Amino acid sequence: MANPPEFILLLKCPDRPGILAEVTPYLAAAGCDIRDSTVYGDPDTKTFFIRMHVASPNATGDEIRSGFEPVARRLQTDWTMFNLAKKMRVLIAGSKSAHCLNDLLFKWDNGTLPIDVVGVVSNHQDLAPIAEWKGIPFHHLPISKETKPQQEEQFRALITGQKADLVILARYMQILSDEMCAYLEGKCINIHHSFLPSFKGARPYHQAYERGVKLIGATAHYVTPQLDEGPIIEQDVRRVTHATTPKEMIRIGHEVEAQVLSRAVRWHAEHRVLLNGRKTVVLNG
Repeated sequence: MANPPEFILLLKCPDRPGILAEVTPYLAAAGCDIRDSTVYGDPDTKTFFIRMHVASPNATGDEIRSGFEPVARRLQTDWTMFNLAKKMRVLIAGSKSAHCLNDLLFKWDNGTLPIDVVGVVSNHQDLAPIAEWKGIPFHHLPISKETKPQQEEQFRALITGQKADLVILARYMQILSDEMCAYLEGKCINIHHSFLPSFKGARPYHQAYERGVKLIGATAHYVTPQLDEGPIIEQDVRRVTHATTPKEMIRIGHEVEAQVLSRAVRWHAEHRVLLNGRKTVVLNG
């Protein structure tokens, strides 16, 4: 077969000797070609993590899954397998700032991000022209304190209707309810500046300037009911000096936010991120 189907196999199980010695013989017997493999054993949680990229000229995905079940039971593993031909369906949420949305759409458009953007949702109309320019459905879901439950119900219906695998909060300036966070567990990524918890609320870069910070950063993490405390996927920083103005800090901060978010989305879409308690394991090889 010229281009055999390719899959990503993710495994998480109690660490012990001989795990790979059970996994790889099964894949070989099933006729799978292992194109790439990354592993990590966490000494603290005694958990072993595996990401394998395999090509399968002789077996279908269902056959591989069925045959692997006895191996998975012996290893007591939590495992999933993804077909690389199926791109992750993504719904992007934003409010007024466009820097993260623009970066995601540019990288999606040029093939850098292996995702399928199925829509843009916002509580404002500011981002509508960007979505329309890219030919992406735009969904305006205004929200107030009184209408929050109804708005989130509409949001959930949109996620379900679009069969979205991932929701990206690309500077969506709304706090999700605990119920919404539970609904999106493991399939919602948020981005924010890394000043938290020091500079909360409005104008964080101006607050940082007034305090003379020397590092500007951003954090991408999974959304949980604990505000901005979900498992971290990616972070980055840039140095600034006493001469950096608030306007320059905002520009630098926006650049970092966009870059960090797109990396986190790419790693999630490539099935490289596994949860390890309150943190993540990112198997980048």
